[in-house]
Amino acid sequence: MTSPLPHWFLTEEERGNPSTRLDARHPGQQAWSTGNLVRPLVHGATYFAELHERLEATRPGDLVLFTDWQGDADQRLTDAPGSEVADVLARADERGVDVRGLVWRSHWDGFGMTADENRLLGRTLQRHGAEVLLDMRVRVGGSHHQKLLVIRHRDDPGRDVAYVGGIDLCHSRRDDAEHRGDPQVFAMASEYMPTPPWHDVQAAISGPAVHDVETVFRERWEDPAPLSRNPVHRLRDRVRGLDLRPDPMPEQWPPPPPVEGGTHAVQLLRTYPNLRFRPDYPFAPGGERSVARGYSKALLSARRLVYVEDQYLWGHHVGDVFTRTLREHPELLVVAVLPLHPDVEGSFARPPELLGRRRAMLEMMRAAPGRVAFYGIENPAGTPVYVHSKTCIVDDTWATIGSDNFNRRSWTHDSELSAAVVDEAGTFARDLRLRLAAEHLGRPDPDVDPAAMFRAFARSAAALDEWHSSGRVGARPPGRLRRLVPPELGPVAGVAALAPYLALHDPDGRPWRLRLRGRY
Repeated sequence: MTSPLPHWFLTEEERGNPSTRLDARHPGQQAWSTGNLVRPLVHGATYFAELHERLEATRPGDLVLFTDWQGDADQRLTDAPGSEVADVLARADERGVDVRGLVWRSHWDGFGMTADENRLLGRTLQRHGAEVLLDMRVRVGGSHHQKLLVIRHRDDPGRDVAYVGGIDLCHSRRDDAEHRGDPQVFAMASEYMPTPPWHDVQAAISGPAVHDVETVFRERWEDPAPLSRNPVHRLRDRVRGLDLRPDPMPEQWPPPPPVEGGTHAVQLLRTYPNLRFRPDYPFAPGGERSVARGYSKALLSARRLVYVEDQYLWGHHVGDVFTRTLREHPELLVVAVLPLHPDVEGSFARPPELLGRRRAMLEMMRAAPGRVAFYGIENPAGTPVYVHSKTCIVDDTWATIGSDNFNRRSWTHDSELSAAVVDEAGTFARDLRLRLAAEHLGRPDPDVDPAAMFRAFARSAAALDEWHSSGRVGARPPGRLRRLVPPELGPVAGVAALAPYLALHDPDGRPWRLRLRGRY
């Protein structure tokens, strides 16, 4: 292919682990594929409604594969009774669809995690005959954070679809553009009120790249390591009658045909940690850090605008990539949309998160005064909206939608999956940026020019901030943007937060040789 696509995508050498995509078990995988159609599904309600329709349309002989970081069996995909996640998947399995899932086992609920809910989802689906397993094949203290779902049709591969992004099959995700929140609530910090508003994005992929997403699932499924190495977990699972051994996968079908008019080239970026106390992942010896490599390459190529929506954006390791490209390219602008507040409260959890954010924000702002801006968003009622989307758009050319955040944990420590998209027609990344900007600005025609959009965000946030500071007198200005500044932490709080931040909130999953060299 003679197009400029390889400039943006990682080569096999740049991925750092060529065997992950070219191996005997899954032949034919390439660093990137063309002929695809990728549709951004903005908001959980949009994704869940489509997912419900697609799952209900599956037939005997079809295949449904999914991974999840957090899952709730009773989460509804639509308003209708019977649209609960477990019910929809169970009905598919009973129709003769091969339904398989890998749900992260999760840490103890006492740490604010979701072990009980994840186990209930697995048990419920297993009782209905689906093979859904609790997967704890992770680094100590780590998680499987990938959120993917693949539907393959035995008799009609042109309908095959894969979903990749940040939306879990769980409570609080089914929100829409009005951001009133999901009626099925996952408890969060008090700033987000009893029904937390939620902003998220998922990518729907059609075409040959569906095969690549399916391969990610198959590689994890076929990992020969025990699902958990904890003897207590294994004993309890046997007593509960849970499935502990993945059944062999059926032979993988060829990739779906290219989509007619599909101009989207797709590359999957992944993170897998270096495992210390168990054998390596056979598909990622020493771990894989193509998420970190891919973002670093794209960011260092940026010239005009980097637009980010992210849950975290933490730490100097990630901030260093931004500061370097900002210093090297004096016209470059950076806009980041983040949560207005962390999702948790308490002296143990919140200060480390604020410390990580402060580090990244200060470094970037000092490197390029006036060229970096951070915002949160609120709904029309003034309630903060939790930004959970993980998307990055570079120069309206390279765009990602995935599970990974801009922090060291996502780049090195947990399993992650992101779809990078370059459009041969040149419109996908720009259209995604404008679509997101339109919602945040509260206007249907956001500025196409990056510098004009940068100024429009600043004006919109300033007007809304002023309206709030003046006691909300008069008509509320349009838009939802609120300016974010680096959080303040006293010297004692900063020192106390450093150790838990480094060890628990943003740990490093690289081999020591790469840590010492500062490389991924």
